[in-house]
Amino acid sequence: LGIKMFKSTIDYTVEKFLITNEPVMKLAVDVLLILNKIGKITIKGKGESCPVTVSVANIITQNMLSANSKTEKISVGSETLDDGRLISTIEIMITKISS
Repeated sequence: LGIKMFKSTIDYTVEKFLITNEPVMKLAVDVLLILNKIGKITIKGKGESCPVTVSVANIITQNMLSANSKTEKISVGSETLDDGRLISTIEIMITKISS
């Protein structure tokens, strides 16, 4: 397909997290760990990982931290790949609410 997959690295000083093709629950737990430490995170998906990004956001806001988090902002767009094709992108900002 020519879609480049990015490795996710947990960096607690950066509030952006790139969603990869790992299992959804593993991604949700990784995002939750960062969210608990810094209180706000933006998760980003590209191409086929866009629906997974939405799933991760829903798992965190509706299941794991149901009353203690909220979706603050959702941005949908596209990026141009090196070969000129467009790829969809989504960014979802999740904020932890003090309990």
